[in-house]
Amino acid sequence: MAKLKTAYVCAECSAHSVKWAGQCPECSAWNTLSETRISSASLVASSGAETKVLSDLQLDPEERYATGFGEFDRVLGGGLVPGAVVLLGGDPGVGKSTLLQQISGRIEGQNAVLYATGEESLRQVSQRAQRLGLDGTTLLVLADTSLENVLAEAGRTNARVIIVDSIQTMSVAEMPSAPGSVAQLRESVSRLVQFAKRKDVAVFIIGHVTKEGAIAGPRVVEHMVDTVLYFENDPASRYTMIRSVKNRFGATGEMGVFAMTEAGFREVRNPSAIFLSRETLTQPGSLVSVAWEGSRALLVEIQALVADSTGGYPKRLAQGVDQNRLALLLAVLQRHGDVELGPEDVFVNVVGGLRIAETAADLPALLSVVSSFRDRPCHEGLVSFGEVGLTGEVRPVRYGEERIMTAAQQGFSCAIVPRANVPKKTPDGISVVGVRRLSDALDAAF
Repeated sequence: MAKLKTAYVCAECSAHSVKWAGQCPECSAWNTLSETRISSASLVASSGAETKVLSDLQLDPEERYATGFGEFDRVLGGGLVPGAVVLLGGDPGVGKSTLLQQISGRIEGQNAVLYATGEESLRQVSQRAQRLGLDGTTLLVLADTSLENVLAEAGRTNARVIIVDSIQTMSVAEMPSAPGSVAQLRESVSRLVQFAKRKDVAVFIIGHVTKEGAIAGPRVVEHMVDTVLYFENDPASRYTMIRSVKNRFGATGEMGVFAMTEAGFREVRNPSAIFLSRETLTQPGSLVSVAWEGSRALLVEIQALVADSTGGYPKRLAQGVDQNRLALLLAVLQRHGDVELGPEDVFVNVVGGLRIAETAADLPALLSVVSSFRDRPCHEGLVSFGEVGLTGEVRPVRYGEERIMTAAQQGFSCAIVPRANVPKKTPDGISVVGVRRLSDALDAAF
């Protein structure tokens, strides 16, 4: 057996140090060094792989497994790729185990699935399956925390899909550190990745998250896997979103929407419907924007409230959009829109708990603010998108024609968009108003 040495490994950047320190010497993070034992030799035996000519490989690049959820297939880039390693993270109780057990029940007819759990007993897994209405006659279940046993059973049963719940509970016998430590996580994920690539087995890994919302453990774990998915949910809402932050087989930033029911997750095929409230669209301070999420357009409602400030310092609060950008946009509105909001409190919210990271929400956010300030609703059936520059110009955004087409399909009759995003052929049922300046947009909206 290779000689083991003691080292201190950073949980953030995986840097090694010969002695403990309060701050990592590489990434400068505090209190991230933990003691572990490392081997001077590799703990994973070589697979004896041989080089091949690329043109000699007879592979189907489009081969994918359908998971039974169209929304989840969308997030994965069209389905589950054989040999892919997917890391799924989320808050405790958000439904990670429930969703993957539902997926295992839907794909078990196509391929043998091994569900390995280190957190629950077989009785608990069985009770969840009964609650979800899963047959499970061919689903293989294993309750073990030894990664060697999990991989041995996967090879013996010829499983084509492996679900590991969770990676923080798995351990490798050669590593003397406790399960969940930096060394155990790195070694466990490394062995899963090598097994998946060598056997063409798809692997789902459930990962715990820290209080900041990031997956616990070294960031090198996220670099090793093929796809990283995060659960996003609002505690006040029954809807859950799964977003792709890394995907080697599809678009990064893709989002799938699910609703939690008594029988488990149910996919939402038209997410725009849950983010819109037709009753409030005719009220002052409400406007619909078209956000681009992954590979599709999504209609969301942006609400604003402008009220007299009760203190000496006016508030600028935003949920769903960047708060610092909101302060910047309000300064542009004052300078180029002749709307003075200095003594007013301004609140902006994206309905449904969705967060919009792109600048296409600039124009509708300002229009909703002006609508609330003047106590005048925008035109009924109005939708808008566009980036607002510091000089008051309205700049184009990507996929403008697709956004307008989606708004027309949802029944909106008018769109205020950047002039450069006006399509050559306007879709039926909607009129498109192209604007160059913020002042032009304000005139068109009211």
